[in-house]
Amino acid sequence: MARKLSTWRDVPRAGMILEPGNSVEYETGSWRTYRPMLIAENCIHCMTCFLYCPDSSIKVEKGKMAGFDYAHCKGCGICSNICPAKKKAIEMKLETECQ
Repeated sequence: MARKLSTWRDVPRAGMILEPGNSVEYETGSWRTYRPMLIAENCIHCMTCFLYCPDSSIKVEKGKMAGFDYAHCKGCGICSNICPAKKKAIEMKLETECQ
């Protein structure tokens, strides 16, 4: 009996954004190897980290940096690299060190 070959039309929709604004439903923080850690006393609340974070994982309260949304942070380190404070306010640590 001959088996029917699949075509590209048979492939299910994968990786497609079917509804706008649905990214909050997908917690991607478990992908992380490094975790950003806030050093509050060094933070100048310039919000540069908030502007550059590709995952919108910087929490803001009353116009100030208040921490991280670890459920969505993938640990890319952009926030730490972009921090302009003399003493860095964000330090990247291995996820295994933060357990």
